[in-house]
Amino acid sequence: MTSWQKLLKNSIDSPWELVAQLGGNICDLEQVVNTYPLRINPYYLNLIKKAGTPLYKQAVPDIRELYDKEGLIDPLAEENLSPVPNLVHKYPDRALFLICSECAMYCRFCTRKRKVGTREMVITDKTIEAGFDYLQATPRIREVLLSGGDPFLLSDHKLEGILKRIREIPSIEIIRIGTRVPCTLPMRVTDELAAMLKKYHPLYINTHFNHPAEITPEATCACGRLADAGIPLGCQTVLLKGVNDDAEVMRQLMRKLLTIRVKPYYLFQADLTRGTSHFRTCIDTGLEIMRQLIGHVSGMAVPTFALDAPGGGGKIPLTPEYITHYGETLEFITYKGLPCSYTD
Repeated sequence: MTSWQKLLKNSIDSPWELVAQLGGNICDLEQVVNTYPLRINPYYLNLIKKAGTPLYKQAVPDIRELYDKEGLIDPLAEENLSPVPNLVHKYPDRALFLICSECAMYCRFCTRKRKVGTREMVITDKTIEAGFDYLQATPRIREVLLSGGDPFLLSDHKLEGILKRIREIPSIEIIRIGTRVPCTLPMRVTDELAAMLKKYHPLYINTHFNHPAEITPEATCACGRLADAGIPLGCQTVLLKGVNDDAEVMRQLMRKLLTIRVKPYYLFQADLTRGTSHFRTCIDTGLEIMRQLIGHVSGMAVPTFALDAPGGGGKIPLTPEYITHYGETLEFITYKGLPCSYTD
């Protein structure tokens, strides 16, 4: 079996390699890669060759990334909400702790496109230590989300060291890990990794699938290992133009997620990140997709459609309108479009 480290080492990271495998305009690719990093590992490359456009768009640089006049460098104002480097304290009782600067694949729509995979994202033992110190000194934080980059790109030993230190902080009750590895490099989820993670419950994992073609036997195995270790799994999907902005595609994705024991958690409206405007749909597109999910698939397969407010305002749920009148009697429309009422 090819190890995940070898697959990662054999990733495409130059325009010339990419053109040799998938074609494309070398001049455009070189321009983009000079600003934003490229990495496509052999596993995901094979998926692109099988599935085509929806996966190609997520992984392959596009010249439009350089001509985005609408996007913001730091759309969620994470840098302004960082009391110490790489730790974002936006919500009162939760903190985001960035512990790895790399990913198994560099998604073209990444919220942290400004720094992930570049020299701009500096994570060292010193910055990690500063994060521990802040968490220790801020007891109102009861939940920590480990992210990056992708925490699963760390070695088992390094990741366990971080988990162990966090578990030693009495005020931290819940640990979450955000990782796209079960989708983009599922071989990384080994039996050893799952057994190590199992020692640090209560621990939750949110992963990230955007298209049904990403749910493969390998991804199924990876998620199964984590679920068998008692780890609840959620999925944070991003609504992307030309990838999944179609109700039937989204229904297939949400249903398939349940079959691999992953609960659809969020469907995100794409952030206002510079270099990603070509991925953004109008909000009405997402609301219409939600209308085609609610009532048409199992409630377990229905995510919360949300927008992460620019400037660090937090997540705002976006829900299709069903209420037509609210007084002594609530008048509303059912998922079938039929009028109905309920006496308050």
